[in-house]
Amino acid sequence: MGLTSTLRFHRRNNKTFLRIFMILVLSCIPGRTNLCSNPSVSIPIDLPPSNPSDIRSSLDSLMLEGYISFSDVHNASKDFGNRYQLPPLAILHPRSVSDISKMMRHIVSTTNLTVAARGHGHSLQGQALAHQGVVINMESLPSPDIKIYKGKQPYVDVSGGELWINILRETLKTGLSPKSWTDYLHLTVGGTLSNAGISGQAFKHGPQINNVYQLEIVTGKGEVVTCSEKRNSELFHSVLGGLGQFGIITRARISLRTAPHMVKWIRVLYSDFSAFSSDQEHLISKENAFDYVEGFVIINRTDILNNWRSSFSPNDSTKASQFKSDGKTLYCLEVVKYFNSEEAYSMNQETEKLLSELSYITSTLFLSEVPYIEFLDRVHIAEIKLRAKGLWEVPHPWLNLLIPKSRIFDFATKVFNNIVTSNHNGPILIYPVNQSKWNKHTSLITPNEDIFYLVAFLPSAVPKPSGGNDLEYLLRQNQRVLNFCEEANINVKQYLPHYETQKEWRSHFGNRWETFAKRKRVYDPLAILAPGQRIFQRVSSQVSPIQLLQRQKRNTQT
Repeated sequence: MGLTSTLRFHRRNNKTFLRIFMILVLSCIPGRTNLCSNPSVSIPIDLPPSNPSDIRSSLDSLMLEGYISFSDVHNASKDFGNRYQLPPLAILHPRSVSDISKMMRHIVSTTNLTVAARGHGHSLQGQALAHQGVVINMESLPSPDIKIYKGKQPYVDVSGGELWINILRETLKTGLSPKSWTDYLHLTVGGTLSNAGISGQAFKHGPQINNVYQLEIVTGKGEVVTCSEKRNSELFHSVLGGLGQFGIITRARISLRTAPHMVKWIRVLYSDFSAFSSDQEHLISKENAFDYVEGFVIINRTDILNNWRSSFSPNDSTKASQFKSDGKTLYCLEVVKYFNSEEAYSMNQETEKLLSELSYITSTLFLSEVPYIEFLDRVHIAEIKLRAKGLWEVPHPWLNLLIPKSRIFDFATKVFNNIVTSNHNGPILIYPVNQSKWNKHTSLITPNEDIFYLVAFLPSAVPKPSGGNDLEYLLRQNQRVLNFCEEANINVKQYLPHYETQKEWRSHFGNRWETFAKRKRVYDPLAILAPGQRIFQRVSSQVSPIQLLQRQKRNTQT
C-alpha cells in the first residue's frame, strides 16, 4: 500500500489506525521508558482522564471464557505485607491464556489502565497490586492436568497459577519432584519465577529460576510467546527474576529429579559467628554432602532447645537440658539429608562423618526424621497455627538481603549485636549460596562474588495487648540495617527489592540497568505490567506516534 493510500486510510479510520500504528512504533523504535517517583526524570505526557463507567463497559464487552469482577475487589487490594490498601478497578478471572491476551491487547489499544498478575498474593510492598487497574487472578487459570514427563531429563508442565504444593503432591505420585524450592510452598509458579525462588537447596541446584526448561508468556503487548534457552531466549531470561515487568507467566516447564521418601533433619547451635559461617561455607562447597543448608539467628531468646523438643530429639538429652541460651546471640545451622528407608544405615554414617567436620556446640545437636513432603511443607504447619490465633494477616515488614561473603562478618557483627536486639517478632534466616549455580543471564541481581549470603528478616507486627503493634519500630530497624550497609559500603542487593527512586533502581541494577530498561521497551513498551514494583511509569495508550517519537528523542538525549 502506497503512502497516499495509507494517508487516505488514516483519515477514514483515524482512531483504529493510530492505535495500530502506535503499537508498531512502540515495538520498533529505540528510546527510554520513563521512570517513576523521581523529580529528576522527565515528566511524561499526562494520561488523559477516563470515565470509570466507560472503562467498565469496555472491559465488560470483552468476549472471555472467564469473567471480570468489579465489586468484590477487597482481597486484591492488599497482599501478604498488609501495609497497603490499593483497590483495583477490576479483577480478571481467566479461564484460558486467550483471556489474558485479550485483556492485555484491549488495554494497550483503548485504556490507560495498568495490570498486575496476582498469584497467592504473597508480595510484601504492594508489588502484586494495581491501583484502579486490572488485577489478573492467576489462580483462576485452569490447570486440569499437571503433565509429567519421565526420561533422562524429566519435567512437569504446569500453569503459571499453580501452587508449588500441588506440583509436589502430583509429582510425588510418580516418584519425582522439583529440585529447588522456597521455604513456603503455597505460592504460585509465576510468582516465584518472577523473583527467583530461593531456599536451602539453592547452593546445590540454584534457585527455582535455574530449573526451568520452557515458559509460555503473555507480554505487555498481549502477545502469547513460548520461550526457552534456545527459543526467544531474551524474553526467557528477561522474565525469570524480572519482577513481572516483561510478561505474565502462564505456563512453565519445570525440571524434576527422583524424589526421596524421607529426610534426616538436623539442628545445631553456635555461639561464634565465624565458626558458624565457616561451617556453612564448608558444607556448600562439598560434593555429596547435605541436600539442604540453611541457618537462622537467635537473639535474646530463652529456653530455645526446649522449644525444639516438639519436633526434634536431642542427641544427648542430659547435656541439652544443661544448656542455657538466655541473653545470648546464637546461630543455628539447619541441614537435611535425603534418603530412602533402605539407605538409612549408610545415610546415618555419612551424616555422622559430616557432623564430625563441624564446630558446633555438641550439647545442642537435635535430630528428626520426617517424610520428605512434611519437611518441605513445614512452614504451612506454622501458618495454620497462626491463622487459628488471628496472627497471619498482620503487617509483615520483611527485609531480604543478599550480602557478599567478603562482608558478611562485618554485617553480622554490627547488625546482630547493635541494631537488632531481639527476634521475638519473627525469624532471621542466614545462609550462603554458590554464584556458580545461578544463571547470570536472568534478570535477577546478586552480589558479584562467588559466594553470597541470603539474610532474611521476617518479622510480623502482631497486635499488642495494650493496642497497636511494632510496625513503625520494625520499619525503622530495617532502615537502620540498610543505612549501615550504605555507610559501610557493603555492596548489598535486595531480594524481592523495593525502591522508590530512579537512583535506587539504577544502583540496584548497576551496569545491567540499560539492558533491563531496553527489555522493558521491547516487551512492555507502555509500562502496563506490574505497576506495584514502582520501576516504570505508565505511558498513555492514546499518545500519538508523533508525540511518542518526540518523547523517545527527548529521553534519549537525557
